[in-house]
Parts: sequence; C-alpha cells; structure tokens
Amino acid sequence: MDLGIRGKIAIVLGASKGIGRACARALAQEGCTLALASRDAGPLGDEAAEIARLHPVQVFHRPCDVTRDPDRSAFLDEVTKRFGRTDILINNCGGPKTGTFRDLLDAKDWMEAVERSLLQVVKWTQAVVPLMKEWGRIVNIVSTSVKQPIDGLLLSNSVRPGVIGFSKSIARELAAQGITINSILPGRIRTNRTITLAESRATKDKVSIESVLQERIREIPAGRLGEPEEVGALAAFLCSQQAGYVTGTTVTIDGGMTRAIL
Repeated sequence: MDLGIRGKIAIVLGASKGIGRACARALAQEGCTLALASRDAGPLGDEAAEIARLHPVQVFHRPCDVTRDPDRSAFLDEVTKRFGRTDILINNCGGPKTGTFRDLLDAKDWMEAVERSLLQVVKWTQAVVPLMKEWGRIVNIVSTSVKQPIDGLLLSNSVRPGVIGFSKSIARELAAQGITINSILPGRIRTNRTITLAESRATKDKVSIESVLQERIREIPAGRLGEPEEVGALAAFLCSQQAGYVTGTTVTIDGGMTRAIL
C-alpha cells in the first residue's frame, strides 16, 4: 500500500535506536525526508548514513537532548532553514526512572519524570505545529502503562496518562487544520529498555536475564516479544494519507497482553 507521504518532512526523536530508529526506517521506506534527533551522536550518525544508503531520501541529523529547550530550538531552526516546514513529528523519548512507591521519595525524580515523559511531548508539539502547513501528523510513542499500570514503573504509570489527556484535548483543536495526533502504546518490545528492566529484575531476584524474559513472554498471548519494526510500521500508517480521519486516539501494540477494555 502506498501511504501517500512521499516527500513529507518527518522529524523523529530518539532515532538512533529501538522504536525511534524503526519509525525512521519505516518513514524512509515511504519516501519521507527525515530529520533525526538523538543524544547519541555516534549511533545517530551511523543510522542516518545507513538509511541514506538504503533509501533514496534526504536525511538530516543533529545530536539533540530532546528534553532541553536550547537543543530543541537549535534543531528546529536548522530543520526550518533546510526544508521550510515540517509535516510529521514522532514524539519518542525514553521512559522515566523505574521504581515503586517506597523507592521514589525524592521530588526531583517526579519532576524529571514530568519533564521527560509529559512536557517533552507538549513542548515539541507546541513548537512543531506552527511549522505544519495545512497538513500534519503527530505520533506519540507512549506505553501500555496508560491503560494498565505496570509493577515497578510508578513514575510511568503516573505521568504518561497525561500525554493521552493532552493529545485527546488538542486533537479537537487541530483537526480543522488537517493535523492529527495519535498515541501508540507499545507493550513488551525487544528494545534496550526491555532488556535493562529484565536485567534489573534478574539482579534483584538473583536469576538469569533469560529466565526473566521467558517469564514475561509467557504472559503475552502472542507468545513472543514485539519487534521495533512492527511499531514503526504502525507509526507510518498513522502518518499516512489513509489515516487522516484517525485522531485523538490510542493504539495498543502488545501481542494481546493488556486486559483493559478501554
């Protein structure tokens, strides 16, 4: 299926690895011009070069801590100078610190979680919408924790639902401008964060990482972890011309694990 986004200008945050990288590659396959951001300069440059090698598209990249206001301003100034507009924004940022109620007693941890997991989405969206010329697609990479709390991820459980409230609210304001905003809720996807969480659990319980992963896989009806490329394909569809009537919604991609009805 041709998604009708060839030549669109797509900003992808956290594009050097994992889900961000998969989203960038899926959009490149559809012919989008890419502007890639990540804190990790080396891996980001390598990824930009690899995408340019695989696909006949323009790829701009710049190291950028997506939670820092000066980095965001400098990145968007360069994107505007090069391309004159933005059509697509993939809001993707790593999750907040792990921990339970007893672990997270410092207000600083909560403020950092709000900045990383909520305000980052708000600020990038506010900055990019004026650059969208009568057409736009915004996709937030969030978590199934907004539907069903995950043990040991109190900060994510508490803060990330705010992204959904924000997105559903502004979807009503932006729809008349031809701009959609939707959120993807990945479950257990084969990413560095999934492995890191498994390592933490393995260390705590004094078991192997593989045994932790297998225990978690047994909870997934599909019987496996999801792949980043599957999330990337979903993001590309939500950015498509065909998805122009889909806005303010969430799409869960978790192999059937989440039990929540709504």
